[in-house]
Amino acid sequence: MVGNPNVGKSALFNRLTGSYAVVSNYPGTTVAITTGRMKIAGKDYSVVDTPGMYSLYPITDEERVGRRMLLDGGYEVVLHVVDAKNLTRMIHLTMQLKEAGIPVILVLNIMDEAEETGLVIDIETLEKRLGIPVVPTVGIAGKGVRRLKEVIENYRPDSRNFHVDFSLAVEKASREIAPLLPPTSLSSRALSLLALQEDRDVLELISRLPRDRADRIIGVIDALKRELDHPVNYDITMGLGRRAGQVLEGIIAKRERKTRFTRDFLDRILISPWTGVPILLLVLYFGFYKFVGGFGAGVVVDFLEGHIFGKYLIPFINHWTEQLIPWPILQNLIAEDYGVLTLGVRYAVAIILPIVGTFFIVFSVVEDSGYLPRLSLLIDRVFKWVGLSGRAVIPMTLGFGCGTMATVVTRTLESTRERVIATILLALAIPCSAQLGVIFALAANSPGVLVTWIGTVSAVFLFIGYLTARIIPGRQPDFFMELPPLRMPRLANVWLKTSSRMRWYFVEILPLFLLASVLIWAGNVTGIFPILLKLLAVPTRAIGLPNEAAQAFLFGFFRRDYGVAGLYDIQQRGLLTGNQLAVATITLTLFLPCIAQFLVMMKERGLKMALGVAVFVFPFAFLVGGSVNFMLKVLGLTL
Repeated sequence: MVGNPNVGKSALFNRLTGSYAVVSNYPGTTVAITTGRMKIAGKDYSVVDTPGMYSLYPITDEERVGRRMLLDGGYEVVLHVVDAKNLTRMIHLTMQLKEAGIPVILVLNIMDEAEETGLVIDIETLEKRLGIPVVPTVGIAGKGVRRLKEVIENYRPDSRNFHVDFSLAVEKASREIAPLLPPTSLSSRALSLLALQEDRDVLELISRLPRDRADRIIGVIDALKRELDHPVNYDITMGLGRRAGQVLEGIIAKRERKTRFTRDFLDRILISPWTGVPILLLVLYFGFYKFVGGFGAGVVVDFLEGHIFGKYLIPFINHWTEQLIPWPILQNLIAEDYGVLTLGVRYAVAIILPIVGTFFIVFSVVEDSGYLPRLSLLIDRVFKWVGLSGRAVIPMTLGFGCGTMATVVTRTLESTRERVIATILLALAIPCSAQLGVIFALAANSPGVLVTWIGTVSAVFLFIGYLTARIIPGRQPDFFMELPPLRMPRLANVWLKTSSRMRWYFVEILPLFLLASVLIWAGNVTGIFPILLKLLAVPTRAIGLPNEAAQAFLFGFFRRDYGVAGLYDIQQRGLLTGNQLAVATITLTLFLPCIAQFLVMMKERGLKMALGVAVFVFPFAFLVGGSVNFMLKVLGLTL
């Protein structure tokens, strides 16, 4: 399955396979290949959902993933999924696929919204002109999926050629190099057009050819560049535009337009800084501060941690562990202060789970509504200042859920420069949902602490972003984003998204909590943990915090949420003043990324950068925490 971002590929994938890929009302949800299985008339099919791509000539890494699959072959049929409302623009890729000799079915998805805007598409004529099956669907509701399966089952490739005319210079150069190129699953003409646009993957294929053959191809490409007074892409785009006009002539009719006054009005007030910023603050206040911080991290955590675990489970576990296991060293592995059940499970289930659960609910509602793309436009100007574009709102917002997941999603950003800046800011100044929830809960009765934390972390985000944008060479990113329609969040979608993420939490995060408990137990048994605590206690005391806070920092390196759960424990014991709480939350937010995020940084950006970020962040976090402590003392403020 290929197609532009945000055309409903993942929803269709779910309907075809019965499995679940995250479906969002914003571009860039799928950044890696997702594979599922489906059965049609007794025959098994493997279905592959690829990241969004706009054309055969990729710009971003996520587009390159899908294009490489097309280049490698091995598929029976390619479903090109388009948003029926934007057929005029998206049919360019359909024509490229057809011209490249790829067996393709055009899927006109989101037909319900197209019809709502008054669009009528002559599907029968479109099939004849393109020479491929065309199937209308509404993936999210499952409409048209049965018909799509029938078409897949009966699919027979059409041997008729489909041709797009480009300028004489491009056509001549294409004919010259096509016979010289290596065979792939794409037609030699399609490959030659990619070569003329100096596509990275195709140039790599050319470099493996015999020297004289490769030189002849490169010579033709260079000659074409000298002949044209504009980029080759321009000719290709214009040619595709002309051909799309011919194919679609008389195909799309528009009935009297239904009123969109409400939607247009909502779009305007969400994007305008004068109204959009207050709305954003309301979303943050009621969604995250009151619901995640107040309800999730307050009411639910108090009940689970204080009542269920504190009064019943922990005493029960300690008692029976002592009764059944005679060896103290094993008792400590399971129960007491650092046991797998009394620390790892308690942190994961009683403190962190309610917070990430309520965060996932709010985030699912926000993303299903289509608000995030509007937020991207609203905040684009601020992000330009730190070297990013509004598109970076997606990974940054996801970072409030989990920095590990968000670091992977930086692939959707256009340039390496943007991806590097976003990775640094995610590691440094974007707290995960657990941190956010616990900090909101701890500061619930201390507005001064909350304001100091928000002000300092925001200032660090802008300052470090501004510096990196000036240090890392490269041009300012452009930003274009198609606005999906605003929708009333669907309960089924919110449930699916939330339950899917909760499943991810139990499968991937809970084991890490248990592992961290075992490591801490082992560290205590071997004496390494007390030594590390003593070392960390030095900078901890230097920024005005008690020795006990060093434990939260050490926990934080295993998991950020683990560290903040440790801070929650310390605060519950009444060991922190208001000023110390502000310093501790700021330092812990800016502290080292957890092991999982560090490993993903290493995978996405390389070992050198991951180490560089870690080496910078560790002293920087304490420097900022110490500076805040110093300023509060100098100003005589008591929070």
